[in-house]
Amino acid sequence: MKITAIHCFPILVGWRNQLLIKVETDEGIYGWGESGLSGRERAVIGAIDHYREFLIGRDPMQAGALWQELYRSQYFEGGRVLSAAISAIDIALYDIKGKALGVPVYQLLGGRQRDRIPAFATAPAEPGPEMIEQAKQLQDAGWSCIRFVPMGQNATDYFEPRESIAKTAPWMVRAREVLGPEVALGIDYHHRLSVAEAAAFCQRMPSGTLDFIEEPIRDETPSAYASLRQLTDVPFAIGEEFSSKWQFLPYIERNLHQFNRLDICNVGGFTEAMKVAGWSEAHYVDLMPHNPLGPICTAASVHLAASIP
Repeated sequence: MKITAIHCFPILVGWRNQLLIKVETDEGIYGWGESGLSGRERAVIGAIDHYREFLIGRDPMQAGALWQELYRSQYFEGGRVLSAAISAIDIALYDIKGKALGVPVYQLLGGRQRDRIPAFATAPAEPGPEMIEQAKQLQDAGWSCIRFVPMGQNATDYFEPRESIAKTAPWMVRAREVLGPEVALGIDYHHRLSVAEAAAFCQRMPSGTLDFIEEPIRDETPSAYASLRQLTDVPFAIGEEFSSKWQFLPYIERNLHQFNRLDICNVGGFTEAMKVAGWSEAHYVDLMPHNPLGPICTAASVHLAASIP
């Protein structure tokens, strides 16, 4: 079997950009993939156009070898744009392999380890009575993990961290009081805070209010997370922007966080995601897959989650 064509489909769904790709073969089998890096699709398309030149005529069943070639075949290795392109290609190759062999992709990853994939729901309203009501409705509907957004999340002009902290923390305390101890609660700050601001936010709430805080600060400097780790006991969920196992390395090996927000469409597809999953298992870091995109990302995330412990 040989790869004969790779087509890119940049689309806008609601307010989010998505990039789907279709890899075709000479046996009529095709695979779908999706890239992350939402908002930079044209850059990713440029990388895929480059990779297409030496993928045509190659065997799609050799996904692991092709991953290494895509990542290492230029002087400047990796990076978020290239990894997003590799992710889409790798996911499509696994789709082709599963179809060619007549098995679900999770069988290619070691087989299914669970029949149900736990997930969380987000209460979209900013902190206030409406947020509490949304969370109660989610809890009544059976959701056992609920994520919140901070005050100012939907601001269209600017975000003021200290204002957000002051207005968000009391409503997190209120959410815990209303929802009780059994539901897991988290909040996603989308790396809008500094170390001092994130510490101040966490310290304004009693211990046990939150089960995780997602992306409180930017991730370029692991030592900043090490400093924040010393200032709060709230578990950290990070990694949705990480584009390789090497970017996860210092966080996993230094025990800086508790949840890996691995995004299969950013990290390098199934080939790289499974390596990060094994590494996480060895260090007792839980996987919290990140899936903000479209149906291909959703399907790939389900197969990944089904096949890891």
